[in-house]
Amino acid sequence: MEFYLLQTFLTVANERSFSRAGEKLLRTQPAVSLAVQRLEAGLGEKLIDRSGKELLLTDAGQIVAEYARRFENLRQDLANALAELRDNAAGRLVIGANESSSLYLLQHLEQYRRLYPKVKVQVRRSLSSKIPTQLIDGDLELGVISYDPGDDRLSGTVIYTDHLAFVLSPRHRFAARKSVSIAELGMETFIAHNVISPYREVVLREFQRHKVPLNMDVEMPTVETIRRLVQRNEGVAFLPRMCVEQEIKQKLLCEVEVKELRVERHIRLVYPARRTLSHAARAFLELVKGGREG
Repeated sequence: MEFYLLQTFLTVANERSFSRAGEKLLRTQPAVSLAVQRLEAGLGEKLIDRSGKELLLTDAGQIVAEYARRFENLRQDLANALAELRDNAAGRLVIGANESSSLYLLQHLEQYRRLYPKVKVQVRRSLSSKIPTQLIDGDLELGVISYDPGDDRLSGTVIYTDHLAFVLSPRHRFAARKSVSIAELGMETFIAHNVISPYREVVLREFQRHKVPLNMDVEMPTVETIRRLVQRNEGVAFLPRMCVEQEIKQKLLCEVEVKELRVERHIRLVYPARRTLSHAARAFLELVKGGREG
């Protein structure tokens, strides 16, 4: 059933006249009459009693007019909802990120919420290694990762440049040092993150290259647990600088440079290269890119 047929019939029912309905719809009276006849044929019911001088709706016509009003209201609701999406007065923003990567979003999300307070924002916890596949499969629109996915189906923009920080407790024997050599770390207990990461592989390679043992006797599932163990002087760790920034400022942790190991992390906001983004996602991407250009 074509919606304009219902709309034409509803106008006829409201105006109680084919000619007045035609004037309102900017159509000729025969065109309006033909539209109503097509609707009647499609429904298999007479909707208008044409036997008298006045235009009267049949019982079926009254039912159809009521539903036509509902359709018209829904059509207007749909138009309003789409307009709100275009103006980012509604909608939903979903971003995939792991525990540490979500920290790099905070500043951008604060700005976004100020600009578009009615958009619902969800940062979905995802394994960094799986985010590219989730983007390609359509499970996510945006994702935050700390490596180049190397896939031409994805585009990305760097939103932050960070580095791996070697951190230890203020009570540790190296706490007063500005730097140490990798050779001095062979006897240390490292608290490791038991999540696959390209940066973990970089650290492993450097220790192997310098023929220094890397004792990862303790592995933890979250950055928070690693941080707490290091604060208690149960070991040392390599963690993203962003994740320990506050603790270093508050002197709960110390950062010491490892001379042979300077690992930068380029944090990327990644999205499908060929798929149209929602209005909410596109607005967030434009905000992030604008911040980078500024």
